[in-house]
Amino acid sequence: MDKVYSDARSALAGLVKDGMTIMAGGFGLCGIPETLIEAIRDSGAKDLTFISNNAGVDGVGLGRLLETRQIRKMISSYVGENKLFAQQYLSGELELEFNPQGTLAERIRAGGAGIPAFYTKTGVGTLIAEGKEVREFNGEKYVMETGLFADISVVHAWKGDTEGNLVYRKTARNFNPMMATASRMTVAEVEHLVPAGEIDPDCMHTPGIFVKRIVHVPNPAKHIEQRTTRKRAEAAVPAGAGEEV
Repeated sequence: MDKVYSDARSALAGLVKDGMTIMAGGFGLCGIPETLIEAIRDSGAKDLTFISNNAGVDGVGLGRLLETRQIRKMISSYVGENKLFAQQYLSGELELEFNPQGTLAERIRAGGAGIPAFYTKTGVGTLIAEGKEVREFNGEKYVMETGLFADISVVHAWKGDTEGNLVYRKTARNFNPMMATASRMTVAEVEHLVPAGEIDPDCMHTPGIFVKRIVHVPNPAKHIEQRTTRKRAEAAVPAGAGEEV
């Protein structure tokens, strides 16, 4: 089976429909499947639920789908960099299911492992626990969280082979690997596409059995979410310099 498609639009052809739940990998703007997100925008699908660490920023990542009002609900852990998201949420256009970041990661991992629910101490006694089952184990209270499973996962990998085996780079490993396991159909965009057998099996992060479609995206844009700089320190002047002897 040939998993490699010529472009993102053809890789998603026949998959994206109104009302779907889609996982989108990445952390902040690192390792986001930006080309696949743009193809989802071009599909015109509406009322989508996205499971993602964040909602991108204005004009980048999932922010592009907020502009076109294609997202109905976000299941996220951090959305603070997107003004359009805030506007839509406060106006009631957009639904939000908020999660502690570690809980979100574990909910996705659990979904991929076939675990329907688990208990965690995170969020006990807070708004996070409202409406959820709380049980006591060994004298401590835990809140029940359900696993997450999507119709489609779109992920971004640094390297992949033609069989769908993937390698992620640094921060991109935070959410992409578990999302690749937690849906009915995983589509991956890869920066470096190599022949099958060229990736050391010990270095693979996602086995190809989880990946059904691949698109080669060389030289993707590398956005900086927050640029923090400081003034260059002035060169120190040695003591006594410039004094007459």
